[in-house]
Amino acid sequence: MAKLSCASCRRSATSTYQQVVPLTDRIDYLCPMTNNLAYCLAVEKLLGLEIPPKAQWMRVMMNELTRINSHLVWLGTHAMDLGAMTVFLYCFREREDILRLFEMVSGQRMMSSYFRIGGLALEPPLGFFEKVKSFADRFPGNVDEYEGLLTGNPIFLMRVKGVAHLSMEDAIAMGATGPTLRGSGVDIDLRRDAPYSGYENFKFKVPVSDGGDVWARYLCRVQELRESIGIVQQALAGMPEGPTKADAPKVVLPDREKMKTQMEALIYHFKIITEGFTVPAGEVYQAVESPRGEMGYYVVSDGTAKPYRVHMRAPSYANLQVLAKMCEGGLIADVIAAIGSIDVVVGDIDR
Repeated sequence: MAKLSCASCRRSATSTYQQVVPLTDRIDYLCPMTNNLAYCLAVEKLLGLEIPPKAQWMRVMMNELTRINSHLVWLGTHAMDLGAMTVFLYCFREREDILRLFEMVSGQRMMSSYFRIGGLALEPPLGFFEKVKSFADRFPGNVDEYEGLLTGNPIFLMRVKGVAHLSMEDAIAMGATGPTLRGSGVDIDLRRDAPYSGYENFKFKVPVSDGGDVWARYLCRVQELRESIGIVQQALAGMPEGPTKADAPKVVLPDREKMKTQMEALIYHFKIITEGFTVPAGEVYQAVESPRGEMGYYVVSDGTAKPYRVHMRAPSYANLQVLAKMCEGGLIADVIAAIGSIDVVVGDIDR
């Protein structure tokens, strides 16, 4: 087999499967739970684990809150780059609410590591779903505010309409994914077309625009804010009862109460923490729809408790190469609008 080729891959060779989870938080730090999910799904495929329905629905709900969180950072900073300061303040106001939800459920605002191989790290605390519902009920009105400031603003329209055009053919040829690809008229979304973690149970539209310019990519992402909060509301309304971890005592850490009172649970806890758990030899690729596009994890197991190889297919890394094509024949001032419309995250590129 090939040697490990990047810092994160080499580190994975010295870490157990569970110890890799916090590393995934830091690949794309604006959607850490999306990275958690892609990696956990890949390892769960190798293990053949069946994830309880409640854990799957929680993953979907938290993943969509993560998408909203990421899009709010994009919208606020993109608008500020083009001179609209107020939108930045409004977006970060709502983002703060989401970060508080992350902190409530995991103890961390950003690098939460909340998804674990086999399910979730912790049961949602009392009052958590009520807090999420309160946010979900008011957020559509917040999106109306953002659009009221930007969508009909003549100065904003001059900066984005017809700027940084990317054709459908070029977007496909360069490997673009996510809103960057859908803004050029390609109707594809892995949540719908290759569903995972129970997404097949949710109804949502995939925003697509054939404009291929900054304006089209803006419309796709703003509409995604509305679709994502709709998925969150569906998850709240249909949240199943039951456990949030798979029934796999040799893989999943036991509940702390059992660990304190049952000898068998204490032994499993000790062995998982000190040695990890073995994963059947094989290889798997698992892709999810991140806020920026296809986030894929290629995991190779050699049958030990440590992954032989973990390689990430990062959407920002692929999407960035369309920038030069977008900027051909344009103004230097429009490069700022072009970069913002791709929504790149540096941690996703410089690894």
